[in-house]
This record gives sequence, C-alpha cells and structure tokens, in this order.
Amino acid sequence: MTTQLIKQVAHTCIFAHDLEKTANFYRYVFGIAKAFDFRRGEEWIGFYMDLGERTFIEVFRKGESRFAETDQINHICLETEDLDGLIAHVRAQGVDITDKKLGVDGTWQAWTKDPNGVKLEIFQYTENSMQFQAKGGVCQVNW
Repeated sequence: MTTQLIKQVAHTCIFAHDLEKTANFYRYVFGIAKAFDFRRGEEWIGFYMDLGERTFIEVFRKGESRFAETDQINHICLETEDLDGLIAHVRAQGVDITDKKLGVDGTWQAWTKDPNGVKLEIFQYTENSMQFQAKGGVCQVNW
C-alpha cells in the first residue's frame, strides 16, 4: 500500500488584470477574505485569499495575461454547501452564473468567471458524489 504524501491543495495561483477589482470580486461575490498582500517595496503586486482549512488562492498582477481553453489549468473549483443560495447571491451582485445542474459525478455544479476570465466551477457535494464513493470506480461522462 502506498502512503498518501499530499494532504490537500495548498493554493491555486491566478493572474489579475486589476488587483482591486479582483480582490473585491472574490470578497463580495464569494465572501472570500484576503489573508495578506504581496508588495515589492511600496508597490502592491498581489495577495492571498483564505479559503479555510489551509487552502488559498494566490493572485498576482499581470495585465497582459489572457485565458484560453487550451491552457493547461482550465478552472478553479470552489465548494459550497448551499448552491441555490450562492447562485442567488452571485446574480444579486450583477455577475453571470449558470443555472445549477447535476454533474455526471453526482455533484451539483454551476459556472461563472472572475473579472480576469478565470473560470470558476462551484460544487455542492451530495451523498451520491463519486468523490466520496469507493476508490477505483468509473465516472462515465456525457460531454
């Protein structure tokens, strides 16, 4: 038997065109608190957002960055325990988000984007979510 050496995702790093707009989006649309800032001297160059349980999103300013479907990292998935409430809140902030749908893995999901075009998948696990079923199963996709 192999011992699992990795505990969890520590952080995902994204690039932002506008740090203030990005910080406000994650703070007010998703309620994610900023943990600390990165500075180069007096220049604000980025920040960490605290998702809890030692998991973070790291953000650095890079105005020329652009998302493409061919990028190696495609999206960030954030978990919620109330997808309906989250969708209503996101829409109340004037942000587009898809209706929820049940994914092939038995998990409710909806999709949106941050101000930089970073795709965000929002998950709500169910008792039938494959993530909690016996290891080694197969999830047949329909896309």
